Amino acid sequence: MMITETSSLHDNLESWSTDALLKGINQEDQKVAFAIEKTLPAITSLVEAILPNMRQGGRLFYIGAGTSGRLGIVDASECPPTFGVAPGRVVGLIAGGDGAIRKAVEFAEDDLEQAAKDLTEHQVGPLDAVVGIAASGRTPYVIGGLRFAQNLGCVTGSIVCNPGSAVAAASQCPVEVLVGPEFVTGSTRMKSGTAQKMVLNMLSTALMIQLGHVKGNRMVDMQLSNIKLVERGTNMVAEQTGLDANKAKELLLQYGSVRNAVDAWRNNPK
Repeated sequence: MMITETSSLHDNLESWSTDALLKGINQEDQKVAFAIEKTLPAITSLVEAILPNMRQGGRLFYIGAGTSGRLGIVDASECPPTFGVAPGRVVGLIAGGDGAIRKAVEFAEDDLEQAAKDLTEHQVGPLDAVVGIAASGRTPYVIGGLRFAQNLGCVTGSIVCNPGSAVAAASQCPVEVLVGPEFVTGSTRMKSGTAQKMVLNMLSTALMIQLGHVKGNRMVDMQLSNIKLVERGTNMVAEQTGLDANKAKELLLQYGSVRNAVDAWRNNPK
């Protein structure tokens, strides 16, 4: 039996108090970061395989089903506002299409051919990378997509939570995060989902930093899409230029990003 399907280390959960349930879940969650630590060399290999092609304009695609697919979409959707990249630079695809983001689509993950069709719609090519996300490591949608991407010459990776899986075998750079049995048996939206989210954070953030979208420790290319981000950007411009908040905000809004505002000031300080 797969690790993700093995029986929980905890039982008779319906008789537990709220406090006991939360402590039990938290105890299991604490294991996730240690499991990821063991995979750091594999994550490094994945980042370094993807990076050269992205520097040449390649894109990053995530493919998954259910929770795994949704996590890929979340990570992809956060890259434009956080790092200022175009929406199509990091793309999340989920079995069953966009409707599956909110509501499960029956048997969508069992279609071995659909991911290839979804990737074809985006004209995926050799400069692109495709990362399959599947806690079980056996999702047909993901396996088919990775095989298709490999045939195109894409860099392929995977994030799974079972060893020796078909998804890992279909990718060049597999990341196997073995978090152990779930608190609720088989509920991979829990520890497995947390592990996948953490690895995705590491993957996209490391790539974006090395692609130049962070300076020092600041998101200098972030989109100014709400008041909070405008305020954050204003403070960053003020810190780097010595301008007061009003002038820093005016400069930020004029040039549209922290990077552009600071560069403009440095070229013509006032």
